[in-house]
Amino acid sequence: MARDIHRKETGRKDSALPPYFNIDPDAALAELEAPTSTTGFAGIAEGCARGRADLASRGLDEAGRKTLRLFSTWEITRYLIPVAQAHFRRVLKANPELPQGRSETEGGAKWFTLDEVLVLRAHFAAQGSKAKDYIPYRPKGLPAKMVAVANFKGGVGKTSTAAHLAMSAALDGYKVLVIDLDSQGSMTSIFGGRVEDEWQTAFPLLARHYGEHLRSENQRRLDRGEAPQPMDDALTAAMDMTAADVIQSTHWPNIDLIGAQLNLYWAEFQIPVWRMAARSWKLWDALTDRLEADGVLDQYDVIFIDTPPALGYLTINGLSAADILLVPMGASFLEFDSTGRFFDMLHSTFASIEEGENLAARALGRPEMGFEWDAVRAVITRYDSAQQGELAGLMQAYMGPVLSPHKQDYTALIGQAGEQVSGIYEADYRDFNRETYARGRETFDETYAAFKRLLIGCWRRAEVQMQSAAE
Repeated sequence: MARDIHRKETGRKDSALPPYFNIDPDAALAELEAPTSTTGFAGIAEGCARGRADLASRGLDEAGRKTLRLFSTWEITRYLIPVAQAHFRRVLKANPELPQGRSETEGGAKWFTLDEVLVLRAHFAAQGSKAKDYIPYRPKGLPAKMVAVANFKGGVGKTSTAAHLAMSAALDGYKVLVIDLDSQGSMTSIFGGRVEDEWQTAFPLLARHYGEHLRSENQRRLDRGEAPQPMDDALTAAMDMTAADVIQSTHWPNIDLIGAQLNLYWAEFQIPVWRMAARSWKLWDALTDRLEADGVLDQYDVIFIDTPPALGYLTINGLSAADILLVPMGASFLEFDSTGRFFDMLHSTFASIEEGENLAARALGRPEMGFEWDAVRAVITRYDSAQQGELAGLMQAYMGPVLSPHKQDYTALIGQAGEQVSGIYEADYRDFNRETYARGRETFDETYAAFKRLLIGCWRRAEVQMQSAAE
């Protein structure tokens, strides 16, 4: 009797078949749409584009641009300028020339733009306690540190990790440049970038690098009495472009962007054509050389490079340019396996380049070359300690210090940020409450803290080496 009652309560008989049994062929046919042609892809893409525009438009101002929210006195003194709220208010009252913020209600909390926060931070750095780091560590005389975020595996949080680290660094006071090398343009969407074609991406920088190499080669050809190779219209146009032509500002006052869009993928086909025409062209140096030549490495503190989920020519440029390589990964067998294969392919690719270059260098009696990164870290993202603790421990044992001991937990804030095409730090805590917001952003603050220790360590090592060389 009890068993019969249980059957009635659950609404399911023990003899019920799985849903994939007894599917009627004619019913399945009736549900099936007409075959899809090539034109059908265009229709699907158009629908996605409309949806993307709808989602991206949420949070835009009247001019159709993304805007950054305001920051309250509570948030500023807790996360951005380490002083007591009462002292913060006293400093503002004593210095009326400083930004005073605005209240939404009479006598209510004061809210500030990030531009105003940066002004206030500079004031506290100049006038406040020397025991506090109001301005983040940045050694003089050294270039920006470039950070590539890469992995083959999709869905590991590669772009969101790069975006949140960029936002964290900006809130910390660093001047940041984000370079989107992924033709999907997800990073560009997060920062509200507008990119019409490949000429507003990193492509002209790569093209100019090749064009300058071709021009030098042609001069040598002429000196030998040989005919020069032709320079097409695209290369000729690129020769007049610099990084300033493709860098755009964002709704963050201290984050700029080199964006991406679908046409950037053309570079994956064009670069090997150039390489075949000029085998001596060092394509892997293209991005680094152009950023350095255009003074970009002196204009910014940290440069984040979001790479495509494949080891193509764009990814090779991003990885070659990087001082620090971050590899986001999930705590699952498939992602552990995929990440291992990713590192294996990195070894094969860069060892092959070194072997080819050094073979010629040895023949000519020139110094050999070798790639080197200041630091490499894998970072576990979207971590669930209840389900993934054992596997994460095993991964740590096998990967050692390469796997960061900090794991980025999955929080509800991630879902909301994704729905709003924004970052965690762009969320207004009033949409939750202070405690929920503080708990939600804690894992991202820890992720940035682990990265910042890495960044500062790399900078300090370079600073010590520079000082030793000078002595």
